[in-house]
Amino acid sequence: MTVFVDTSAIYALLDRDDENHTPAGEAFARLIRDESLLTHNYVVVESAALIQNRLGAAARRQLFDDLLGPFELIWVDERIHRSAAAAMIAAESPKISFVDWTSFEVMRQHGIGRAFAFDEDFARQGFQLVG
Repeated sequence: MTVFVDTSAIYALLDRDDENHTPAGEAFARLIRDESLLTHNYVVVESAALIQNRLGAAARRQLFDDLLGPFELIWVDERIHRSAAAAMIAAESPKISFVDWTSFEVMRQHGIGRAFAFDEDFARQGFQLVG
């Protein structure tokens, strides 16, 4: 089965001081052994910016050189982008990011029900959290 990977999980894997670092590492070890992992390019952009700003260049290098290797990367096209924007506007929820709305659309369009995430917005959207 395929599991979607969110920025919250990627960040937790790289930040040893993050409260979810240990569970993220345990879940990641299990997931790369037993599941297919998928994310999209907006998550990569968001993760890279967050990691660079909070953890520095070495962690950003680790993201690109080591961590992203086992992930299938989906490139957000115009259709997904527009669907995510429409969902975000319709929901009028200022707390959910556009990247998350895009993730929800990618998951729905690819029939993915589980997310490696520490963001409860995924659960509120009906997805099962893994992590």
